[in-house]
Amino acid sequence: MTQRDCILIGAPVDSGKRRTGCLMGPDALRTAGLAEALRDLGHRVEDSGNLTPEPYDPESEGEDLHKPRETAGWTARLIAAAEGAMARGLPIFLGGDHALSLGSVAGVASHAARTGRPLFVLWLDAHSDYHTPQTTDSGNLHGTPLGYVTGRDGFDGFPPVANPVPQENICLLGLRSVDAAERAALERTTIHRHDMREIDERGIARPLAAFLDRVSAANGLLHVSLDVDFLDPTFAPAVGTTVPGGATLREGHLVMEMICDSGLMSSLDLVELNPFLDERGRTAQLLVDLTASALGRRVFDRPTRAFA
Repeated sequence: MTQRDCILIGAPVDSGKRRTGCLMGPDALRTAGLAEALRDLGHRVEDSGNLTPEPYDPESEGEDLHKPRETAGWTARLIAAAEGAMARGLPIFLGGDHALSLGSVAGVASHAARTGRPLFVLWLDAHSDYHTPQTTDSGNLHGTPLGYVTGRDGFDGFPPVANPVPQENICLLGLRSVDAAERAALERTTIHRHDMREIDERGIARPLAAFLDRVSAANGLLHVSLDVDFLDPTFAPAVGTTVPGGATLREGHLVMEMICDSGLMSSLDLVELNPFLDERGRTAQLLVDLTASALGRRVFDRPTRAFA
């Protein structure tokens, strides 16, 4: 296994939705032993601490959208942090709600463009997050990052996306909650989409392997965005957007092991962990274990956990 320079970037973004608690996510992942798990696998680990958003005017927040100015401030900060970290190693963005990916993916995309390599995005999520500020009924911007990074209109006040991610370079895996407006928009795209019905029928390995083959053939960089609600809430309860019927524990590890085997992952988001909703820290621990699987831990190396 190749030794990696893993750069932990805390992004306690809690502005992307109305239910608070994700700001505690980065420190919960640290407490669960993320750095130690990666060092045990032989990787070098740098913890950059927690970011703060670029300055913004709280008085200018609108009524229809939830905290758009704060989210824009986070986006600007994360774009810069992602570009800088990509030049030094493999950034792992510790969320924070999924609005952090507006900045992490846009920043990684700029780095990819500068190095002359295409960026591919694997979106592990129950939701497609392809809304714009105009199409979201909830007003929650954690449902908009893929809309933003693919260059959809309507993100007034946000940093311009210098290098939009091509639709065909995105794979959504684990979908099971997509509203009508998003469905209609997605059907007009070339984004690869795999819902839980397909995964139940064909398994999770086949569509993932096909996507990883495309990344490899293009000599692409791979950004992986892991939302807690990709997993069934039976295994990962610490999320404010629980949707039953998600990926099992074993499917989650298989995805990460296949990513590891490919050697393609160049950046990673861990998002939507709300420790306030957790049970004895088991969701935070699961995210640590999944990250370890993505970076080299094999089945027979996995420790036994006791939560009693």
